[in-house]
Amino acid sequence: MNTNWQPDLSLFPGPKYLALNRALRDAIRLGDLTEGTQLPTVRDLAWRLAVTPGTVARAYQMAIQEGMLLANVGRGTFVADRSPRLGPTQPLFIERPSETKGLVDLRSPILPELGQAAVFEDAMRRVAAGLGADWTDYPSQRQELALRGHVVDWVGDRLLGPVTPDDVALTHGGQNAILTILMCCLRGDRPVVLVEDLAYPGFRHAARLVRAEVVAVELDADGMVPDALEAACRRHGPQILCLTTEAQNPTAVRMPPDRRAAIAAIARRHDCQIIEDDCYSTDTSDWPAIRALAPERTWYVGSFSKTISAALRFGYVVCPTGLGEAGRLTAQHSYFALSRTVSDLCLDLFRSRAAWDLRAKVQADLAARLQVTVTALGAFEMSWLPGLRFVYLRLPQGWRASSLRPRAEAAGILLRTADEYALSHGRAPNAVRLALAGNVPPDDYRAALGRLVGLLQSPSYEPSV
Repeated sequence: MNTNWQPDLSLFPGPKYLALNRALRDAIRLGDLTEGTQLPTVRDLAWRLAVTPGTVARAYQMAIQEGMLLANVGRGTFVADRSPRLGPTQPLFIERPSETKGLVDLRSPILPELGQAAVFEDAMRRVAAGLGADWTDYPSQRQELALRGHVVDWVGDRLLGPVTPDDVALTHGGQNAILTILMCCLRGDRPVVLVEDLAYPGFRHAARLVRAEVVAVELDADGMVPDALEAACRRHGPQILCLTTEAQNPTAVRMPPDRRAAIAAIARRHDCQIIEDDCYSTDTSDWPAIRALAPERTWYVGSFSKTISAALRFGYVVCPTGLGEAGRLTAQHSYFALSRTVSDLCLDLFRSRAAWDLRAKVQADLAARLQVTVTALGAFEMSWLPGLRFVYLRLPQGWRASSLRPRAEAAGILLRTADEYALSHGRAPNAVRLALAGNVPPDDYRAALGRLVGLLQSPSYEPSV
């Protein structure tokens, strides 16, 4: 059902985009706009309200992020289903149900099994042998001091500036780390979080949980564009900037040192905190992280998920200088501390040096798999970095990402398109991200890449599986 809905913005004080957002909320709550109703186009409503299209687009985007509206590319914007939901309205990130058996899953990196299970079994035996009465009490931040010290050693190959155990907070994986930082730093009714205009979806999902508005900032061949960041800071007054410097996800761009310095300077000028996500990263780095350039405002995030095992759900935050206690206090209010099972197991992996050995084995295995991937797809335009767990493939003429995905699935391959990394009204390049599948036997992996090459070379290709 279409509508000619036209609210009276004079009833809602404040900026026009907030007034329109509140008018939308009231109209949906009162039943004036019912589920499935199609809203006017941005330009049409802007003309009738005598405001700019940008004002309407911003109000629509806020409502979409809040779950009030749904945007359907090519069809329009609609009032969302109002039935009760727990959490955000989008599907879960990655599911690997039984139906994917036999498919080569390139959506999210899967680490190879290189003895992790046996190493974890031995570590669990040692942990079990040391169980005591303290395992009946709540875990505490104090108990994690030794583990935080090992994290400092773990990140010692990165140029982060001075780091001590007091600067570290431990989390249940990288995504939990991002959400913990947002809870620690954001304030006010509608804070603004800046992200790259193609960005890890977890940034915006975490921001939605804390009722923040997400604004995208332009990227170029070197990463986030300083002039675009400056303009966004002036216009929106953001509290946090989320970005990846070592390996931009999904474009596989590595931000050069001068660009990192420019980003740090702009964030400092506008008093904006920075989340530097290094969960995806290269194996080595000799460039200073933004955490080293702006240690007073940068929260550096890492985890075991891309290096040892995603099942452990072990992550960490190197907090800004002097803010480690604030980060740990936020963690304490959220989940007290890590589960003793996870913290004691990870502590054993560090003490035995098994963590370092496993990381080296995984790096070597995936480096060989990356070389196979790059060689197979060498005729096409793509971006990749040594040690990275994915490649970014720009599609050749004749293919759209939206049409390639189902054809690839029919050929036994699951992949992620670039539009999954864009905001609802953001740009969506004609590209896909291909993650390394460490769980697939090498011959099967090569065969899957061969089928993908066949698809790319001919849009009329009919898969044989």
